[in-house]
Amino acid sequence: MNKSWGILMLSVVSTSSLADTELTHKLCGVSMLTRTWQPMQGLELGTVDIKADEVEFLGTQSAEFNGNVDINTLDMSLSAQSALLDKERSLLNATGPITYQNSVSTVHSTGLNADLNNSEISLLGANYNLTEQLGKGGAEKLTVNNSGLLLMNASFTACPGEIPVWAIEADEINLSREEGWGETYNAVLRILDTPVLYLPYFTFPLDERRKSGLLTPSFSSSDSYGLETITPYYWNIAPNYDATITPRYMSRIGLQLQTEFRYLTDTSKGLVGIEYLNEDDSEPELDSRYMFHWQQKSYFGENWRASVDITNVSDDNYLTDLTSNYANTTDTQLYRTGALTHLGDTWRTDIKIQSFEVLGDHDESYTALPQINFTQTAPWRINHFDFSISGELSHFINGSTEVEVDEATRLHIEPKVRFGYEQYAWSFLSEVSLLQTNYKQHGDLDGTQYSSSVSRTLPKVRLYSQLNFERDTSFFFEDGIQTLEPQMQYLYTPNKDQTDIALFDTVNLQEDFFGLFRDTRFSGVDRIAGANQLTIGATTRLFSSKSEEVFNFSAGQIFYLSDSAKPTEQGITEETNYNALFAAQTMVHWHRRWYLSGGIQYDTDGKQMIQSNVTLDYKGDNNQLVQLNHRYANDVSGNTIEQVGMFTSVPISDEWQFIASYHKDIENKRSIEVLTGLQYESCCWAVQITGQRQIKTDLNQAIDQDQATFDSSIRLNFVLKGLGSKSSYDAQKLLQQSIFGYRRPYFLNN
Repeated sequence: MNKSWGILMLSVVSTSSLADTELTHKLCGVSMLTRTWQPMQGLELGTVDIKADEVEFLGTQSAEFNGNVDINTLDMSLSAQSALLDKERSLLNATGPITYQNSVSTVHSTGLNADLNNSEISLLGANYNLTEQLGKGGAEKLTVNNSGLLLMNASFTACPGEIPVWAIEADEINLSREEGWGETYNAVLRILDTPVLYLPYFTFPLDERRKSGLLTPSFSSSDSYGLETITPYYWNIAPNYDATITPRYMSRIGLQLQTEFRYLTDTSKGLVGIEYLNEDDSEPELDSRYMFHWQQKSYFGENWRASVDITNVSDDNYLTDLTSNYANTTDTQLYRTGALTHLGDTWRTDIKIQSFEVLGDHDESYTALPQINFTQTAPWRINHFDFSISGELSHFINGSTEVEVDEATRLHIEPKVRFGYEQYAWSFLSEVSLLQTNYKQHGDLDGTQYSSSVSRTLPKVRLYSQLNFERDTSFFFEDGIQTLEPQMQYLYTPNKDQTDIALFDTVNLQEDFFGLFRDTRFSGVDRIAGANQLTIGATTRLFSSKSEEVFNFSAGQIFYLSDSAKPTEQGITEETNYNALFAAQTMVHWHRRWYLSGGIQYDTDGKQMIQSNVTLDYKGDNNQLVQLNHRYANDVSGNTIEQVGMFTSVPISDEWQFIASYHKDIENKRSIEVLTGLQYESCCWAVQITGQRQIKTDLNQAIDQDQATFDSSIRLNFVLKGLGSKSSYDAQKLLQQSIFGYRRPYFLNN
C-alpha cells in the first residue's frame, strides 16, 4: 500500500520521473551520467509531499514512514528506507540507504537530519556529486543550506574514476553557491592517491566569478634565465577593479615583480602595467630595469573620445632580454600617445601628444607637443562637386644634440575639390587639392641645409576610374562567377626641392598592390613626392555557387611619364627608392581546408625583386594545422632578408597534441628559431611542455653570422582543473610564443 502525507495539505500527486542526461567527456575517455533534478510538479511553497509503503501517525503532529519513502519539496527530493517527521517543529530524520537531490548536487548517505524551517539538511556518511560543474567526493557529515554545501572530514575532486588523478582531503570544505568558490581548511593535496602538498587554507573556483587568490604557476629553464618560476596572484579589488601581482624569479637574473591593474568606470576602461627588476645579476653594469605601460579608452558623451597608449622601458634591450606581455621582442620602437577627439556634425578634430621611443642605435625621434588634426566630415556640395578642407597644426621638439633642428612648428592646410560618380559597372573620381605648408624651424641652422622659415605650396591632381565585369564560369566548379576589375589612376604633383625641411614624422609607406593607387608615397607631410605617373592594375576573382571567394589575383604597375617624377631622381628621403614599381598578390582557397596566399613587389626599371612572400595553410579538424611560409626583402636597414618557416599542430589523440615551428635564415645559412611542444589534457588535469631555441638580439649592435648567439629554454605549465582556470588549454597559442607568431589565414599579412 502506497500512502502520501503532506504538511499543510494532503497530496496524492504522483512523482514526476527524473530525466537522465548522458554527458560524454571525450577527454576523460568515459561517459559520466548526471541527473538534471527538477521539483515535483504541482507542489506549493512550504509543502512537503511524502510517499511510503507504510505510515504510522504519532499523534496529530508527527508521523513515521517506512519502506520506499519518497519525500519531495520545491528545493529537494529524498529517497530513504524510513523517515520520521515532526510537523510541529518541522524536523525530519531519515535512515538509509538515502539518495538526496537538489539543483546542485546528488548525495548518497546513511542518515539524514533536516530542519525544514531553516532549509538546512545534514547527511552522514555522504558521497556526493555536483551537477552544475564537475566535482565529487565524500564526507563524514555533509550539510546543505541556502549558501551551498559544508563538508566535514571530506574529500573533493573534479576527476572521474575510482582513483582520481588528484583529490583534496580536508578537515572542512565549504562549497559556497553564493560566492562561487570553495574553501578548505587543513587540506592535503593527493595526486594518484599520494599526498604531495599540505595546505592550511586555500580557495578554488566553482563557477566563473572572480576571487582573490593564487593562479596557476609556470616553470621553465633557459640559458638566459636559468630556472624561472612565475607565480601570479589575482586581487579582486572591486567589481570594476582588479590587479594581478606576479613575482617572476630567474636564477641567473634575479627577482622581477610584474603588476597589472585593470579598471572600468562609467566613461573609461584601461590597464596599467608595471614591471620592475631592482638588479640584473647578468648585467651588473645596468641600474634597475623596468617597463611602464598605460592603455586607456574613454567616452565622454556622444561627441568626445579620448585614449592613452604609453609604453616606456628602462633600456633598449629590455624586451629582448626580459620579454613582456605589452610589447614584442621584435619591436624596434615603442609608441606613446595621448589623444582627444571631438566628433561634430561637420568636423572631426583630433588633438594628440605623440612620440616614439626608438630602441637601438638610431637617431632620436621627434615628439609632437601637440598635433592638432582637423577634417571636414560633411563637405559642402554644389551640384556633383564636393568641397572640403583638412589640415593640421603641429609642434615638434627633439632633445638630442645630434640634430640640427631641435624645435619646429608646422601648419598644413589642404583644401580639396572632388567629383565622383558611381554605378554598378563602373566608377570615376577626380580630385584637385592645394597643399599649403608653413614651417618655423629652430636650432643651430648656420651652415646647414635647413631654413628657419619655409612656405611650400603644391597642387595635386588625381584621376581614378574602375570598371566591374562579371560572367558565369565553370572553371574549377559549376555555376561559378568570375569578375574582372580593371582600374587606372593618374596622379600629378609638381616636383619641388624640399631639402630645407627636416624630417619630423615622415617615412616611406608600404609598397604593395593597394599602395600603387595611393595619392602619396609618405606618411606625414614633410615630404610631398613629385608625381607625373599613370598606374594601371586589375583584379580578377572567382566565386563558387555559394558566393564564396575561392581565388583572386591582383597586379598593377606605376609608369612614370617624366624622368623628374621618378623616385630615384628625386631622392627626397634616405630610404631606398624604386622606379616602375610592379606589385601583385594572389589568394587561392580551392578547398575549405587549404589556403594559399602570396605577393611580390618588383622594380621593372632596376630589374630587381623588392619584396615577396608566400604562405600555404592547411587547417583541419581537432586543432590540426600546417603552415609553410617564405618571405624576402632586399633592403631592411641595409640588409637582405630571406627566410623560410613552418608551423604545425597535430592532434595525436583526444588528449595529446603536438606543436612545432621552425624558421631559417637562408641569407646567413642559419636557423633563427626552433619551437616544439607537447600537450596532454584530460577533463581534470592538463600539462604543457615546450622547448625553444631562438636567436638573441642585441639592439645596441648589428648582428652578423659570427656574432649570433642563441638562447635555449624549456617551459612547463601544469593545471589541476577545478582548482585553477576552468578554460581549456589551446595548443595553438603555444605557436604565438615564437618570434614570428602563427597567424591564421586571411590575416597572414597583418
